[in-house]
Amino acid sequence: MTKKTVTAQYPDAQPELPPRTRGVIGLFEENCTVCMLCARECPDWCIYIDSHKETVPPAAPGGRERSRNVLDRFAIDFALCMYCGICIEVCPFDALFWSPEFEYAETDIHELTHERDKLREWMWTVPAPPALDPAAEEPKELAAARKSAEKLAAAQTDPPAPVSTEPPNQAEPTARPESSAHPESSAQAEPTARPERSAQPDSADPQEGES
Repeated sequence: MTKKTVTAQYPDAQPELPPRTRGVIGLFEENCTVCMLCARECPDWCIYIDSHKETVPPAAPGGRERSRNVLDRFAIDFALCMYCGICIEVCPFDALFWSPEFEYAETDIHELTHERDKLREWMWTVPAPPALDPAAEEPKELAAARKSAEKLAAAQTDPPAPVSTEPPNQAEPTARPESSAHPESSAQAEPTARPERSAQPDSADPQEGES
């Protein structure tokens, strides 16, 4: 109330929009897998997707051929869109983004249906995501990539184990197994000690009786 009112001289002076402005939707075509989640969840049914399947040869010999979806058409009718953002939230592969651009008025309502080429041009106006909180947890994708890179670097820096080029000495006999490992077998292999004869003469000796 204490400041003077200033009128923004639009369109000569462009307004400063917040980064999360819902202006128009941009398409990152490389991430789209034609899963149809955005078209099914759209409450206005303003997203039109066409695709076909192609057979991909096996990556290795003897493998099995696979089929993949190829995007033919991706269009959004902004005359029906209510800018709810559900299509961007449900996309599992980050193929749709908000752009703060809002100057796309047309004289014909049919020209408000933007095809994928036009949606791809809006991607260049999508602002960069805000910086993460320094105290926030590291994303799982970055943590997994960092761990795999550390393992690869450690495997490359560790010296390989020395390999002996001398042939093995076959003349040396193998070590005899210890008796404590198999007490029963060692007891059977070694003969029992012979009992010592008594030092006293036997009184029942017949030769002594004759003498």
